[in-house]
Amino acid sequence: MVLQAQPDLDVVGEAGDGLAALELLGSVDADVVLMDVRMPGLDGVEATRRLRARADAPRVLILTTFDLDEYAYAGLGAGASGFLLKDVPPAELLYAIRAVASGDAVVAPSTTRRLLERFGPALQDRARPAPAELGSLTARERDVLLLVGRGLSNAEVAARLVLSEATVKTHVGRILAKLGLRDRVQAVVLAYETGLLRPGA
Repeated sequence: MVLQAQPDLDVVGEAGDGLAALELLGSVDADVVLMDVRMPGLDGVEATRRLRARADAPRVLILTTFDLDEYAYAGLGAGASGFLLKDVPPAELLYAIRAVASGDAVVAPSTTRRLLERFGPALQDRARPAPAELGSLTARERDVLLLVGRGLSNAEVAARLVLSEATVKTHVGRILAKLGLRDRVQAVVLAYETGLLRPGA
């Protein structure tokens, strides 16, 4: 009801489990999939992994009752662009759907903090050399990448760097393109794995 009331959003299908969702998404065009985690037959994490492996796959926003780090990390690792709890206010849910559709990543603030605290050191333990493409970033793009890596939204980055939000969005798009990254979540992981950011810094 919340989604259908929006003039720019259409619900193109619903499914009761992961297998049914994958089958349905073979016959309907969707830009964003709201995916639960615990479902019969095939859970949402595996369904997300299989879906994101398809060509031109829709983006996935996981919406769950369970505020568990394992679910969040597994879902994001499977290719989801967002992780929210079902008690999220309707306005925030609508914002998240639109953000994910436009290429941003959205993770519940409580989950983001715990993920960085818990997995930041682990990401650094499996440190990898910085890709050569990092050298192609401009100084401003590098600044934006560092702030995105700290979990700031486009609006927060814009305020911090005294830029327009549209300019930040352009920078983020260029960063993802230059580094061959799918979304902001991968940018955060890269920032920690390559040592650009350190937990608690």
